[in-house]
Amino acid sequence: MPTAPLALISSMATRKLLTELVDSHQRQHPGVAVALESVGGVDAARRVAAGEAFDAVALGSDAIDQLIADGHLLPGSRVDIVRSGVAVAVRAGAPHPDIGSEAAVQAAVLAAPTVSYSTGPSGVALARLFQRWGIADAVQAKLVVPPPGTPVGALVARGEVALGFQQLSELMHLPGIDVLGPLPEAIQITTIFAGGVAAASKQPEAARALLAFLAAPETAAIKQANGMAPA
Repeated sequence: MPTAPLALISSMATRKLLTELVDSHQRQHPGVAVALESVGGVDAARRVAAGEAFDAVALGSDAIDQLIADGHLLPGSRVDIVRSGVAVAVRAGAPHPDIGSEAAVQAAVLAAPTVSYSTGPSGVALARLFQRWGIADAVQAKLVVPPPGTPVGALVARGEVALGFQQLSELMHLPGIDVLGPLPEAIQITTIFAGGVAAASKQPEAARALLAFLAAPETAAIKQANGMAPA
């Protein structure tokens, strides 16, 4: 039985989801306390790599794999938790551009005076997409980079960004924006968020059990309610 709360750090993309899952876990396991901290994904990975005392980490699967490779997470401890797709948003009440096809999304991006996307895995993939379309320079000239831990949707809601791209899970509950919908299937960007056990954890078995719960089939409804799918 853990004697101290399990320290779980995650990226902002899964903050609301993990808050609900941790609440569910604690109802079912009242003797196991979990302390969740959600920050920007890059910052979370940096802090884990710097040796901060965490028991478990939930980030994009690429970041989890890198932390395992670098010895900061236990080998073989990766557990896939959820799959998350990217959606597009404008400020509430603004005109709704067509995003029903790849060509329509490209046209909407070119027409928007300002564009923003996450600095996480989905943002990297979007940058590659714009490069493939040959519009990377045009996008760069009007790109608004969100500060660490600030949702793209918040910039859209404040009118600082005309067209925002981010995980649907991060956009769907924000006030002040209209979610146009997910990216078309042909260019949809799916991020797998996974968990791993910190190499420095003093409660590795309890951390493994927590991650197993986060990935369990019975958590599917909570994931779907947060705009995600079980991994």
